[in-house]
Amino acid sequence: MSLKLMYITNRPEIAQIAESAGVDRIFVDMEYIGKSDRQGGMDTVQSHHTIEDVALIRNAITTADLLVRVNPIHNKTVDYCSSKEEIDAVIENGADIIMLPYFKSADEVREFVKIVDGRARTLPLLETVEAVDCIDEILDIDGIDEIFIGLNDLSLGYQKKFMFELLSDGTVEHLCHKFKKKGIPYGFGGIASLGKGMLPSEYIIKEHYRLGSTCSILSRSFCNIDMIKHFGVISSTFVNGIREIRELEKECERYMNYFTENKSEVARIVKSICES
Repeated sequence: MSLKLMYITNRPEIAQIAESAGVDRIFVDMEYIGKSDRQGGMDTVQSHHTIEDVALIRNAITTADLLVRVNPIHNKTVDYCSSKEEIDAVIENGADIIMLPYFKSADEVREFVKIVDGRARTLPLLETVEAVDCIDEILDIDGIDEIFIGLNDLSLGYQKKFMFELLSDGTVEHLCHKFKKKGIPYGFGGIASLGKGMLPSEYIIKEHYRLGSTCSILSRSFCNIDMIKHFGVISSTFVNGIREIRELEKECERYMNYFTENKSEVARIVKSICES
């Protein structure tokens, strides 16, 4: 198992660099409705990409999946189109995976799945306390392809000081067990380059493996293109950073196999003893 790595950008040249370095999903982020209000003052990415960006990235990449985060479920107003119009446009412009953010009820997820109607893969972003409270009902909905835990907003909802408290206090583990039981692939949070971050990313990657996670977002600090302008440096940052992550993943896989192989060997020896 290798984590599916996602990187947020609306720049075709950066998307191509990331794809060539091994990023699995290029992430166009159209969410803006209500986001600045609830994340005011936080050092978070608020991209407000557009439908035009979806088309640009679709034409720029060939092997990576195109993931688009739309806005929360909403009706049409004088300021923006309805969720159905937005999702239809995203699909028409080539999205492979659509992420629904900030839902609070199973009905919102049902509407999302109904609108998508199998035309793209669905990826609800679990990031509200209300959604956690009704997660069993949500996971019973047909048509959810994957699910992702958004630690920024969920930690705000639980009034945590640091978003990775949800990883240490058992919240993420509790949810992952529910996802796994339903057979729905899942991921959480973001990771920086190895050795970087307040909680160094190697610890987070190991938790992904322990919990059976399948995907994560490469954080802005992994390669901050607002700070790095030279394309050669950007390319080497992606190539070296992803290579280091993949090498650590091989180590994680070896340790995971250790117990699986021991279980198989115990079964073999016991069978041999019984037969003799």
